[in-house]
Amino acid sequence: MNTPAHLIFGAAAFGQPGRPRVTAAALLGGLAPDLSLYLMVAWARFVSEVPARVIFSEYYFSDAWMAVFAIDNSIPIWAALLALALWRRWPVLLAFAGAGLLHLALDLPLHGADARPMFWPLSDWRFESPFSYWDRSHHAGIIGPLEAGLSIALTGWMLWRFRSLAMRAGLALLLAAELGSSGVWRFVF
Repeated sequence: MNTPAHLIFGAAAFGQPGRPRVTAAALLGGLAPDLSLYLMVAWARFVSEVPARVIFSEYYFSDAWMAVFAIDNSIPIWAALLALALWRRWPVLLAFAGAGLLHLALDLPLHGADARPMFWPLSDWRFESPFSYWDRSHHAGIIGPLEAGLSIALTGWMLWRFRSLAMRAGLALLLAAELGSSGVWRFVF
């Protein structure tokens, strides 16, 4: 899924009106599994001046980048964080870990050749799904509109739930980013 959708889904599932720290943790948890990708792409593209095509055809699949992805996309690590949050009854960590685990649960069936090793440290195996959120040859023409539709519905529901003007503005920006994301992938690939 596109990262803005992950933030929307995470906030919808774990955000709580009137509890800004919990909601912020849910948003951060939705972002965290993709954060290393953004940082590494930004460094490669803007500091090292590597062309986007090289980044996404070579760097992304390199052992070094996959080693980083194995850590921040590790279902066992996120599950352990969630278990700790449940055990200690820490709502902020629960929102963060829950949204992170939701992110991975949604990514697992929607990444094909670009799949990440999600079971590290238990395994380096990567599940290459026949479905993709971005690759039209793997049903992105169906998944993309479904993702956008669910993002619209969840944003609408949260606009009703959350009364804060700042939260509503943030949700509107996330939805705008989500709806514009498919154009970004067409440009990159």
